[in-house]
Amino acid sequence: MAELRRRLGRSDAVIVGVGSMIGAGVFSVWGPAAEAAGGYLLIGLLIAGIVAVANATSSAQLAAQHPESGGTYVYARLRLSPFWGHVAGWGFVVGKTASCAAMALTIGAYVWPDQARSVATVAVCAILAINLGGLERTVAVTRVLLVVAGTTLGIVVLGALLGGDDSMMVVATDIDVTPIGVLRSAGLTFFAFAGYARIATLGEEVREPTSTIPWAVPRALGAVLVVYLIVAATALASVPAGALATSEAPLALVVDVGRFSGFGWIVDIGAAVACLGVLLNLIPGVSRTTLAMARRHELPSVLARVDTTRQLPVIAELVVTLAVLVCVQFFTLTSAISVSGLAVLTYYAITNAAALQLATNERRWPKPLAWVGLVGCCVLAVSLPTRAMLGGATVLLIGIAARQLIPVNRRG
Repeated sequence: MAELRRRLGRSDAVIVGVGSMIGAGVFSVWGPAAEAAGGYLLIGLLIAGIVAVANATSSAQLAAQHPESGGTYVYARLRLSPFWGHVAGWGFVVGKTASCAAMALTIGAYVWPDQARSVATVAVCAILAINLGGLERTVAVTRVLLVVAGTTLGIVVLGALLGGDDSMMVVATDIDVTPIGVLRSAGLTFFAFAGYARIATLGEEVREPTSTIPWAVPRALGAVLVVYLIVAATALASVPAGALATSEAPLALVVDVGRFSGFGWIVDIGAAVACLGVLLNLIPGVSRTTLAMARRHELPSVLARVDTTRQLPVIAELVVTLAVLVCVQFFTLTSAISVSGLAVLTYYAITNAAALQLATNERRWPKPLAWVGLVGCCVLAVSLPTRAMLGGATVLLIGIAARQLIPVNRRG
């Protein structure tokens, strides 16, 4: 069986992790989060951050013990059972495919709203061309995209800070806030973090994975959490929560009240570039989990083929890209996020459950952190809007039911 080549170092892994998170979430999540929690959205962000940290430590220490492509699909099979491995793998494939569609549609909405689906289609095809050039090219392009996205966020924050006292308004209290609303805000904000497992899914392509992955995952997540806290605090200090809740482009609103008023178009460009960066890293992540499932005959075996020239799972990459293109044509941005939400939280809940099975000498972080992640994922999942829970649960059940049709002797 052909294997992937280990080519990524520590800094590459961090770049991949950060590039998988700094995307549509940081440019769009503050509106829905403010609608749910008002001025308390910072509490929701911290809750989401705590759950993400717990999930990250579980992912990192499992990846160090099982350095191969597939992420929690592999960990759950080995630590829990093949059934839970399939649920995790299917949840990741479904959730991240929907996330890819959401990213692509966001690009279209910012670049050319009247032709959003067409722009999204072109973006997905361009990402495929870059990824087929090899993982080194993916990391190199991700570095450039991160610079653009980071510069854009810097302009947003700096413009607000230089706007004077008139722009730094007191946080509004015009939204009725409940504990459920704060939890829902956390669940929505968690979407902006869901990307750090991308490093773990590259376990077969990272040099010295037992040390590189545990080193890179918390650093990537920590850097992103700091950025999110700065951006969220700036948004709340600049614009009333009620105004954020009604805006489809909350950071453009922040720019409009700051020193750089009239330069909201910079945010449009930055948001599109950041989404491209996430898309660039998510599609390969889904293809690696698809590869791992196909190797165990839980998906068609043809998806397990690795191109010996490029050292890439080309067929899996093409099929995942096709699935994203189909979602782009039929999903709205809201429905894509809805399908993704429950699937991703299910994936991470299983990650934490698998981490609870680690022996003492295999642990790099305290066991209670895995319990925090498991309980946190379950709480955030049930706090999501009802439509999100029903949509995600339906797709997950379809995948679980389909598995029962596969002969036991072919599951591996």
